[in-house]
Amino acid sequence: AALIPAPPCAPLQVAALERQIFDFLGYQWAPILANFLHIMAVILGIFGTIQYRSRYLMMYAVWLVLWVGWNAFIICFYLEVGRLSQDRDFIMTFNTSLHRSWWMENGPGCLVTPVLNSNLAPEDHHVITVSGCLLDYQYIEVVSSATQIFLALFGFVYACYVSKVFLEEEDSCKCFG
Repeated sequence: AALIPAPPCAPLQVAALERQIFDFLGYQWAPILANFLHIMAVILGIFGTIQYRSRYLMMYAVWLVLWVGWNAFIICFYLEVGRLSQDRDFIMTFNTSLHRSWWMENGPGCLVTPVLNSNLAPEDHHVITVSGCLLDYQYIEVVSSATQIFLALFGFVYACYVSKVFLEEEDSCKCFG
């Protein structure tokens, strides 16, 4: 039997859980759903590696292609590429609320000031101004998504390699059996 390296699960799971926590804090429902599916896919990839199931690893690799596409969309969304606009599009919350990224108000060095008596806010919301941030929230979200893409590319190569090894082992066993 070929020696298969351990799956790179720790960085993938930590990065996915970090994303999930901060998206929950910002009530970003679309990313919460995508992160949940990603966490399930990572578990499936780990299971496929441990149980020598190349089909699970292939499904994991296909998911990672979709995951890269999702994270590329998030990068484009926060950088407002093309016709995307954070002020107009509430895609991340499925148009159910006015919530934004948690990092908008809680980024490093950010000073949040409520705007009193504003007519712009709906009844149950408040208007704020955010200033003094060391790094704008858009760039924190972009770095997070870029990290996800990097890890996904690494995971994709790993899944393809291990899947290939498993399939070669299956083929060699059939010749002797």
